[in-house]
Amino acid sequence: MTDVFSLLSFPPSDAFSRYHNAEQAEEEFRSSAPRKIARLDTDHDSASASRSRTYGEDGTSTSNVNDKNIPILITIQGTAIQPNPTHIYDPEFALVKRSIRVLLSFGSNEPLPASYQKVYTSCRASVVLGQKGEGLYQALKLELERCLSDISRVLRGNDKSGIAWLAVFIEACSWFEKQIGLMESLLAFLDRVYMHGLTDATNIHSLSYGQFAERIFGDVMIAQRLQAGITEWIDWERQNRAAHQLRPVIPKLISRLQKHGQYIDIFETFYLKSTLSFYTAESEECEKTLTAQEFLKRCEERRSEEAARAKDVLPQSSWGAIKEVTDKALLSGRLEWLVLNALGKLMDARQETKLASMYALFATVDGTKILLEGFKAYVQEKVRSIVTDVANDEKMVDRLLDFKAFTNRLVADAFAEIMPTPLSPSVSNPNAMDIDQLTPSKVPSQEFQYALSDSFRLAFKSRHNKPAEMIAKYIDRAMRKGQQNKKDEEFQKELDDVLALYRFTDDKDVFRTFYHRALAKRLLLEKSASDDFEKAMLKKLKELYDPEFSMGDHMFNDLALSRDTMREYHTHRERLGDDPEQRKLNAMVLQRSFWPFPARLQNIDLPPTMQDELNKYTTFYKSKHQGHKLDWDHALGTATLQARFKNGEKELSVSLYQALILLLFNEEESISFIDIKEQTRIDDAELRRTLQSLACGKKRVLRKHPLGKDVHDGDVFHFNADFADPAYRVHINSIQVKETAEESKKTQTLIESDRKHVLDAAIVRIMKAKKELHNEQLKTLVVDAVKNHFVPDVMMIKQRISELVEQEYLRRSDEDMNVYIYVA
Repeated sequence: MTDVFSLLSFPPSDAFSRYHNAEQAEEEFRSSAPRKIARLDTDHDSASASRSRTYGEDGTSTSNVNDKNIPILITIQGTAIQPNPTHIYDPEFALVKRSIRVLLSFGSNEPLPASYQKVYTSCRASVVLGQKGEGLYQALKLELERCLSDISRVLRGNDKSGIAWLAVFIEACSWFEKQIGLMESLLAFLDRVYMHGLTDATNIHSLSYGQFAERIFGDVMIAQRLQAGITEWIDWERQNRAAHQLRPVIPKLISRLQKHGQYIDIFETFYLKSTLSFYTAESEECEKTLTAQEFLKRCEERRSEEAARAKDVLPQSSWGAIKEVTDKALLSGRLEWLVLNALGKLMDARQETKLASMYALFATVDGTKILLEGFKAYVQEKVRSIVTDVANDEKMVDRLLDFKAFTNRLVADAFAEIMPTPLSPSVSNPNAMDIDQLTPSKVPSQEFQYALSDSFRLAFKSRHNKPAEMIAKYIDRAMRKGQQNKKDEEFQKELDDVLALYRFTDDKDVFRTFYHRALAKRLLLEKSASDDFEKAMLKKLKELYDPEFSMGDHMFNDLALSRDTMREYHTHRERLGDDPEQRKLNAMVLQRSFWPFPARLQNIDLPPTMQDELNKYTTFYKSKHQGHKLDWDHALGTATLQARFKNGEKELSVSLYQALILLLFNEEESISFIDIKEQTRIDDAELRRTLQSLACGKKRVLRKHPLGKDVHDGDVFHFNADFADPAYRVHINSIQVKETAEESKKTQTLIESDRKHVLDAAIVRIMKAKKELHNEQLKTLVVDAVKNHFVPDVMMIKQRISELVEQEYLRRSDEDMNVYIYVA
């Protein structure tokens, strides 16, 4: 007799593939259980048992809505349905077992003995009605054992090798996954009803994949062949630096391994180990055969190759680990070597892009501190070489500015951290910020900034005083030239960059002295390009660097008062009826305490007309300022002369000393050095320099005999009537305008003398307050007291202390010779 399940079975077809979830299976299980049928007492017709009714939440029928208050009597008719004997489901049980064998027959093309629906319903009948779940479960385990044995045998015995064998392995995994997926659907009642109710049994998926992992991935030979295939692929690509023709196999392998939860153990761990081994060996070999710069280039290439390969083949979760291992293998143990052999050369060549790459490489292996130390050492040595290059002192500041600009760019761009910067909030929701809307920005490393400043500061100590002097002279030249074709902002930035160098010097008093002298010359000789820039510079120096730069305000006040006084003098002379041609004097009355010029050591002889004009001005000035004393200093005086040459008249713009010498040639055409000296009484050194500017420079209005660059006592000078120049107004450079070596040396001597007085005053002031101090304590307090002016040498402090002991300002303690006591 044909059973109802056979009658309802669909013919074999691939169209049926619907999976049954646990809820469906359990619901079907509940719906198939035997139950009793209740009949209402009011229904006596034969159709009442099948009549549809609706019931309320309390179980009462709602078919008669008007009889809510009428009690209902329920009677039970018939007997309970008895379950069928289990042996009648043996055919279904056998069918399911046969289907399991067919599904798990590796390499077989045998079709299922029945349709999908038939197998499914047979499994339901066997488990739910036939109570044969245990038998099916045991049959499944046996068939899995047999199937996995076949797969293992085929994989172990396959004659392919390397990456080609991986394709066979992938095919076996794919087949197994497909069969298990189908079996999970067909045996849903076994998987989700029977096995779900057992505490010590796993579902079909866990059972199958667990045994697959144990029998296949746990097989030593299969694991070795897997590693051999992966090794063949990755070694070929790394050695040939190209994509293997069978590379597409690898993503499929990874997909299968991920499906089985074996990717980390089987692939990633082995891949990382292989990467570490390969690049460690290559790094050791490259260190022997390549230069440091070539090694850096190789590292960049290898890192790029690995990153590209990881993105093309591997899951994103592995990218970071592979990058980290690659960097570690390539760079570990090579950082000091790279800094020693590559950093300096890249810095010398100004390879900013390569330096940025080098910084990025070091950052990946926490090597920035090693790079930082190398950078600091290089900068310090480079600045020291510039500062101590005596032959190129005139170019010192230009070279420092150029190098400082280069290192600033490195710190700001190359040696900077890449940080995400949020964009502006949206207009529709100003409080919202999309985390994806981030643009990278560079944040300079504070450690590199500090290292740069420290390196400059330490290097400046290698040559005391000179850097401060040359910075002051550089600003002097800049102020004379002015901004020229530069914008105000550009010129101001140039000045700010120079002041940034001034921060690194401890010799603030040296800079102040030379700047003061240069400023005075610019103002008196009217060589400054802009009074506005001069005042702005003085304000910045006073507010940011040194309060003593307030002397510049007094200098400008003196000049303003002098100009007012000269206008009053010329007005006075006009009232007296003097010829306007005679009113050409321009004298500056300055307070000596505000101007950095030494007192006049000897007078010079002026022509009578000049002296007479000065006497008239002196009389006028004293009539207005009776308590003031005028002391004339002609070192910075200038004059304009009308000269007649064979080629025509010229207007000569010269210094006052040059003018005194040229005026002598109105009486004689040739004069000896000795006679010029006697008639002018100019200082010997100054006279020789002045004659050099007139007879040995580019514009020679005098001729010297004998010829030569230097002026000697026996030289004779002649008026050069053949002098020619295309311009009518000819300016002859004067040595007074430029700081000479002698003047610079005198200034340095003056600074050293002033420092002794500053130290003496500081020592006495400290001892007067403390009464008694140990030698080391006193030195520390003295350094702290004068650090805003200069940083004294320890030997200088010791000398000043000894000098004060000799002068009986201090005495040594009788108990301890290292303790000093103030003598009141």
